[in-house]
Amino acid sequence: MKSNLSFEFTVNKETKTVEVKREFGAGLSLVWKVWTDQELLDQWWAPKPWVSKTKSMEFKVGGRRLYAMCGPEGEEHWALADYTVISPKTNFKFLDAFCDKDGNLNDEFPRSNWNVDFKEGEGTTMVNILIKHKELSDLEKIIAMGFKEGFTTAMDGLDELLKTKA
Repeated sequence: MKSNLSFEFTVNKETKTVEVKREFGAGLSLVWKVWTDQELLDQWWAPKPWVSKTKSMEFKVGGRRLYAMCGPEGEEHWALADYTVISPKTNFKFLDAFCDKDGNLNDEFPRSNWNVDFKEGEGTTMVNILIKHKELSDLEKIIAMGFKEGFTTAMDGLDELLKTKA
């Protein structure tokens, strides 16, 4: 059954950004929690059949999350989120990067700047994600790697998780 909740995925090559607007059928407190709690993040962050496994996470300004996207055949792709701004239940920002299992940045892949806004509606929460890249080639590389498909699948997984928690 197709959801009637809104979902937009926009790539803007001029501003080197991806904007994702996604409405979830849950209240603000729960939606905020699934985005900021390590155990809940690991339940939806990766696109199935992949899973997210957090090695460490400190959700605070100056803190970071070090995690791996683990594939069904044992693949591991490590990533890092360095939190730069946190306004509880409203917004958080982080620098995203690929890295090794110890958090050393992989310079072959671009870092991106994520800005995640939360706005409560009537029984729903709108999450607006703006992902900015330094170079157009960085944006194009991420899109070519399947970011849209993978992130859309992860958002669907988040929908399913919210249904079990509501």
